[in-house]
Amino acid sequence: MQAKEIKRGAIVNYQGAPCIIETINVQSPSARGAATIYKYRARNLITKQKVDITLRGGELLDEANFARRQVKYMYADPTHLHFLDQGDYNQYSLPREDLADEVNFLTEELEGVQALFYNDQCVAIQLPLTVELRVVQCDPGVRGNSATSRTKPATLETGYVVQVPEYLEEGEIVKVDTRSGEYLSRA
Repeated sequence: MQAKEIKRGAIVNYQGAPCIIETINVQSPSARGAATIYKYRARNLITKQKVDITLRGGELLDEANFARRQVKYMYADPTHLHFLDQGDYNQYSLPREDLADEVNFLTEELEGVQALFYNDQCVAIQLPLTVELRVVQCDPGVRGNSATSRTKPATLETGYVVQVPEYLEEGEIVKVDTRSGEYLSRA
C-alpha cells in the first residue's frame, strides 16, 4: 500500500509488527521536485507502544493480515473488559490498561464495535467514529446564553468529562467524536 493511500485506522506491518494508524500529518514540498512527506503516528498492536513512521509519497508499507469481527461490550471487572463476538458468541477479554482511551466511550448497548484479530488472538478493539452518550451531571444553563459559544464541563454516563455548550442540561444525549474526545452535537 502506497504512503498516500494509507488512511486513519489502517493496519500495516511496520518493522515486523502490526500497527494501527492513529494520526496522519502531510508535509507538502516547498521546492520543485521534492517529495511529499507523510508522517504517521501508529500504535503497535502487540506491544501497545506508540510508533512514528515517516514515508515519502511513493514508498510502500504492507497491509497487515488482520481479521475484524463485530463484538458487543458486555461488562468490565477491575482488570479486564469483556466482549461478546456477534457471529459465533465467543467471549474475549482485553486488559483494562490496553483500552484506557476506549473505555471512556464504551456502553453496553454500543453498536459498531469491532475486534481486531491477529494470529487468531484478539489484540484490540476499534470504536465507531462517533458515540451517543447521556449527560449525567453538568451545571444548569443560564437563560440567554445560547447565542454565545461558551462551554461548560459535563460528565457523561461513562464518567468521561467533555466540554459542551452552556445551554445543554442533564439528561440530554450528545454525540462525541471517539478520535478526539470532543463534543460534536446533540443526538
